[in-house]
Amino acid sequence: MRSSKTHSPEITWAAPVAVADIPDDGADIAIEANEANRAAIARVAGLRDLPRLAASFHLSPAGRGEVRVAGHVSAVVGQTCVVTLERVENLIEEPVDLIFAPAEAVAVRQDAQGDDAGDDPPEPMVDGKIDLAKLAVEFLILGIDPYPRKSGATFETIQAPVDPADHPFAGLASLKPPAEQG
Repeated sequence: MRSSKTHSPEITWAAPVAVADIPDDGADIAIEANEANRAAIARVAGLRDLPRLAASFHLSPAGRGEVRVAGHVSAVVGQTCVVTLERVENLIEEPVDLIFAPAEAVAVRQDAQGDDAGDDPPEPMVDGKIDLAKLAVEFLILGIDPYPRKSGATFETIQAPVDPADHPFAGLASLKPPAEQG
């Protein structure tokens, strides 16, 4: 399941590929986001920063008007450590392997399979094109660690005092009237 966060109007990075232009033996395509696009993607993804985002894909015809997109998304993300609140940098390497089909074919296939679909249905093409930048952003978001932790950072739980007299509120007991103490 991929994220719908990438439909943000502030992300302008696009790398559309017309399916009709893909040769029979396939095409290798590499893309990389520039600084302005990385800043917009970082805001949408909830990152401190995004120093690098690149992807490489191999597109090949898969029959019946379908296209297989295989490759990987590679990024360096700046996040906030959930323990120390310091900046932490993480490397993301996400594999991609999807089938795209004309939108009409996807709709027909989903109607025919209903809820019994064992495999994921193909992704729909939009106007005969596949936007590789949008795909890269979706897989980047899937690869982000939701609870980043700086190396060596550990969360220490507060231990309850063993002796009740050591409790921070133990002194309040002396404020009770003598009949209630005990």
